[in-house]
Amino acid sequence: MTEERRKWIVIWPLYFDKSKSRSEGRRVPKELSIERPTIDDIVLALKKIGLKYIVEKDKKHPSTWFESSGRVLVEKKFKKTELLRRIAEILVKEKSHKKR
Repeated sequence: MTEERRKWIVIWPLYFDKSKSRSEGRRVPKELSIERPTIDDIVLALKKIGLKYIVEKDKKHPSTWFESSGRVLVEKKFKKTELLRRIAEILVKEKSHKKR
C-alpha cells in the first residue's frame, strides 16, 4: 500500500481557499487563491492539465474534520508545489471567466 500511495499527491480544496491563512492550511499565495474552492473546481483544472486523478469525496482534512470537503489524489508527474501552482492558476482563470 505505501508503495502504491507514493505514486499520488494528495490535494485538498483548503489549499486554494482565499478565506484561509497559511497557518490554517492555504498552500498558494492569496492572488492565486479563490473563494470556496470545491473538488469539482480542482477536477476541472486537472482535466485541463491532463493528469489522472481519484476523487475521494468522503475524506475530511484533519484540521477541518467537522467539514466534509473531500480530497483528490493526483498522479505524481510534477513536484507538489508546482502542481498546486498550476491548479491555482487555472482556478483563478476559471473563476474570473465566470464573473463576466
